[in-house]
Amino acid sequence: MQDHELAGKVVVVTGGSRGMGREMVRAFAERGAHVVIASRKLENCEAAAEEVRSEYGVRALPVGFNVSSWDDCDRLVETVYADLGTVDVLVNNAGLSPLYSSLTDVTEALFDKVVALNLRGPFRLMALVGERMAAGDGGSIINIGSIEAIRPTPHALPYAAAKAALHTLSEGFSRAYGPRVRVNTVQAGAFLTDISENWPDGLRQEMEQKVALGRCGAPAEVVGTVLYLATSASSYTTGAVIRVDGGWQ
Repeated sequence: MQDHELAGKVVVVTGGSRGMGREMVRAFAERGAHVVIASRKLENCEAAAEEVRSEYGVRALPVGFNVSSWDDCDRLVETVYADLGTVDVLVNNAGLSPLYSSLTDVTEALFDKVVALNLRGPFRLMALVGERMAAGDGGSIINIGSIEAIRPTPHALPYAAAKAALHTLSEGFSRAYGPRVRVNTVQAGAFLTDISENWPDGLRQEMEQKVALGRCGAPAEVVGTVLYLATSASSYTTGAVIRVDGGWQ
C-alpha cells in the first residue's frame, strides 16, 4: 500500500476522538487524508481535530453527534458533504457495551440503547453515505465489529447480537452498493482502550486466556487492517469479515 493514495481523501470516523478511533484518525491524517472526527462529546472531537491539524497539516472537521440518533446521523452526513464535498471512506467505529450484573437486569432501555448505537446508527450512515458513494466516485465503508458476534459471552449478549447483525449488514450493503462501493467488517477482539479501565475484576485475565497471542490488543494494532480496507490494496475484497482478535479461541 502506498501512503500517497490516501492524500486528499475524506475519511469519516465515528467514535474518532478516543481509543481505536483516535488511532485511525491519526493514521489517516498522517497519510494526508482529511478527517472527520465524529463523536458524542464535541469538545473531545475539537481537541483531536486540533491535534491532527497541527501535526499533519490536513483538514479536520469535528462533529458532535449521537450515533444512536437517526436525525444526528442525517445531520452528520449533511454537515460533511456541505463542508468537504464528499466522503471517500466511512469507518463505523463508535460502539458501546454497557455492563450489567445479570441477564434479568438488562432493561428494555439498555437493550434498545445498545442496538441503536451499534446497529441502527451504522445502518443509517451506510445507507446515506453508501448511496452517494455509489452515485459518485465510489468508496470504502469499514464497520468495526466484534469477536462477540461469533463468540458471545454472557456479560455482553445485547452487544453481541447487534454486532452479529452488523456483520450481516456489511455483506448486504456490499451487494446493494457494489461494484463502486466496498463494504467490509473488522472483527475486533479485546482492545485496551479507556473503556477497558472499567472492566470487572478478572475480565482482562479471562479474555487473555482465550487469545492465542496471550494478550489484549493495543488500539494502534487495528490500524493496519483499516488502512488495508480503505485503499486499493483490498480492491477485490468486499462483504468480508477480517478477524483482528489475537487468535481468539
